[in-house]
Amino acid sequence: MYKVFVNDIPIIISTRKDFGGNYKNYRLKTVRLKKIVRKILDGRLTHVNLYNKDETKLLDLLLKKMKVVTAAGGMVINSKEEILFIYRNHRWDLPKGKTEKDESIEDSAIREVEEETGVQGLEIKRFITRTFHIFKRNGKLRLKETYWYEMYTEYEGELVPEAKEGIKKAKWKNYEKTQKALTKSYANILMLFPERYLAGQSKDRIA
Repeated sequence: MYKVFVNDIPIIISTRKDFGGNYKNYRLKTVRLKKIVRKILDGRLTHVNLYNKDETKLLDLLLKKMKVVTAAGGMVINSKEEILFIYRNHRWDLPKGKTEKDESIEDSAIREVEEETGVQGLEIKRFITRTFHIFKRNGKLRLKETYWYEMYTEYEGELVPEAKEGIKKAKWKNYEKTQKALTKSYANILMLFPERYLAGQSKDRIA
């Protein structure tokens, strides 16, 4: 199963023909995804399930529905167990950005985090997950596929938010401040954290 976010509303991509509850169910192979997204943006739909019986084909079918923008970013942790956040568009986010042509996903993730925050000395520790969300660019809908990595750094220098990208702040946040920031973040960012962490039951990042 996958989740594709339109703002903070998830479109479920699953093998279940009927997801139950208030969900409207559509066949993934034939659905007009842009039409569904416009209904969500207009407030006419809030619960959507797109299904296909073959789980191995879910992602391929999804990625054929809309032009895809590939991005990469990081959950950066320092020696104090703090997490690096950026503040943009009135929300706390994690640094990420579009992958350039002929650039590897991992190189892209490191470059974007460095550019958006000024942090240095990054080391990728592990791949976390991929997230999906739909946005508008020049009036056209696009599907953004973001690869997320856990990174580590011992950098203690100044953080410099990338103003030209609309980033107002770049801040290290401890466990308590991270919990607060996540209440003003995005649904796809919450997916990077274990449920125990979000519930305030554990400071461990790894489930």
